[in-house]
Amino acid sequence: MPSPLQIGPVTVWPGFAQGKYPDGNQVMVRGRDSLAVFDTPLISNSLDASFEAADLVVLGHVHEDHMTGLHRLPHAPVYVHRADVEAARSWEGLARHYGYSQPVLEDLHAKLLREFHYAPRPDAIAYEDGQSWDLGGTTIRAVHMPGHTAGHSVLLVEPEGIAFIGDIDLSSFGPYYGDATSNLSDFRRTLSRIADLPARVWITSHHKGVIDSRDEFLALLKAFTARLDAREQRILDLLHERPRTLDELVVARVVYRPEARELWIDGAERRSIGQHLTELQASGRVSQEGDGVWRPEGAPHAARP
Repeated sequence: MPSPLQIGPVTVWPGFAQGKYPDGNQVMVRGRDSLAVFDTPLISNSLDASFEAADLVVLGHVHEDHMTGLHRLPHAPVYVHRADVEAARSWEGLARHYGYSQPVLEDLHAKLLREFHYAPRPDAIAYEDGQSWDLGGTTIRAVHMPGHTAGHSVLLVEPEGIAFIGDIDLSSFGPYYGDATSNLSDFRRTLSRIADLPARVWITSHHKGVIDSRDEFLALLKAFTARLDAREQRILDLLHERPRTLDELVVARVVYRPEARELWIDGAERRSIGQHLTELQASGRVSQEGDGVWRPEGAPHAARP
């Protein structure tokens, strides 16, 4: 198992394969009086009894890979932003959170039970933007930064200036906004303001882990944000080849690689591409014909092959 990293009161247990999905990086914060854990990725199930000594859990957001250790902490209160809390409380809430088709949800539920130790928390407590938890000499403060999910929040450890930025994971894949409560416009706003956080260290749920250089953080953030423009251009390029329906754009793939295989990919592609089309239409760069076909604005209306 990877060795932990210690940053002041924060311990980071890197997940397997650098925390790449389906795993993640486990963050634990110890104050003078209390121990808090942020999210509970798969690696949490490999930790010793010190993990089970947690006094509270704060989820930065709700997805299956951030809840896998909750079954080990039945005694600990679980705090979730109010916009995500119903997704933590029940499968029905989580299903609405995802928004996938019913057949996909049925298969996904089975997968979560089989591979992610899925255990809903009907007792989950809603928190608001700006809520804080005093651990004794160290404080956690939630900063609502939606987009990935409606309730996605950065968890700031103060006064140390350590920011757990969750699934703003700065990966080469780029932002994910493919679920029912995801929002591309919110994600753009989040990415425009995250650099203003009073932080000196940034910790991601996946991939990059701990970043302690502001220059590196800003470079990674710029590249991460640029994936939005790359996807937008991919859509425009496909439409310049020929007008297409949303179904055809989904088949062509904009977010995921053609070889990627997961239950939710078609649904996530549809939701993500649809949001880009809405933005492009609002800016006058594409239009939709009566039969549901999208075309770049200014392109001739021709019969489709």
